Amino acid sequence: MSTAATKALRRRLLSWYDANRRDLPWRRTDDPYAIWISESMLQQTRVETVIPYYERFLARFPDARALAEAELEEVLELWTGLGYYSRARNLHRAAGVLVRDHGGTLPDAADALRALPGVGRYTAGAVASIAFDRPEPVVDGNVARVLARLHGIAEDVGASATVRRLWDEAASLAEGPRPGDLNQALMELGATVCTPRRPHCEACPLERRCTAHREGDPEALPVKARKPRPRPTRAVAGIVSRRGRWLAVRRPAEGLLGGLWELPGGEPLPGEEPSSAMVRTLRERAGLSVPGVDALGEVEHVFTHLRLTLHVFRCKPPTGRVRLRGLDAHRWLAPDDFAALPQGGATRKALALAAED
Repeated sequence: MSTAATKALRRRLLSWYDANRRDLPWRRTDDPYAIWISESMLQQTRVETVIPYYERFLARFPDARALAEAELEEVLELWTGLGYYSRARNLHRAAGVLVRDHGGTLPDAADALRALPGVGRYTAGAVASIAFDRPEPVVDGNVARVLARLHGIAEDVGASATVRRLWDEAASLAEGPRPGDLNQALMELGATVCTPRRPHCEACPLERRCTAHREGDPEALPVKARKPRPRPTRAVAGIVSRRGRWLAVRRPAEGLLGGLWELPGGEPLPGEEPSSAMVRTLRERAGLSVPGVDALGEVEHVFTHLRLTLHVFRCKPPTGRVRLRGLDAHRWLAPDDFAALPQGGATRKALALAAED
């Protein structure tokens, strides 16, 4: 595309954005820290979901130093329900790096931002362009869809050659005045107009230049390889009670649901009945013996790559002393206090099931 055509696209996008952008809390600030928090939260999460989390997070952790000095558990507690908990762990780690190496402020260059834990090319480009007016590109799902339709890119958007082209196209648009607003215009267009299904082409500032619209089937793009279905898996979890308090255990900091609290349990062995698995895993992982368990039911929870069926039990009074294996910590808590801990969706569902019993 010629330089003149690119400039015309930029003008149309910026004019449309000025007239149509949504009033979102992170668009009312020029604080790089707040913009970084918002971009981290918005990854794979809807705007409507993020807003209350963003506001609560900034109220408690208004700057990198406050975040770095907090306990990880408190950070995870404020994140509970937002999902993809590695984002919260990485924010906490990165805040420590900012305090130690950057005086508590974010660097203004994309390469330096990418050196922070959990900051990839997209987040670095977003923060550098929006907070520091750097001509850095961004490509997320919304931007990829807009660019694939605009340029008629019919190759798999997950293929490495296509990814390179999308970033090159985004980079050419980012060059010029107001790169942060330009990037947000692309994201906003994909979120509100150039939607996956039934795009509102009549409202699009790029309609006349859009290859997919001209060819009459914008929904055919972008092309995506079929994702594998989440793998089904089973696990067990149990309510273990002593003097009205329930046993809560904390997962190791790294890995799936790292640092979150849950009911004791684990995975059944091949061919093992869930009730037997509950008795065994409680003994092996928490050092407690129970004479039996009563089934409360099952809950389902889908992760990116897993479809979990969690069998929930109420355990009979345990004997022994808690001795953890493969877990970080334990607490005996009143049910309401347990529910207040940072925890994953499957555990929340299991606790809700137990509360109904």
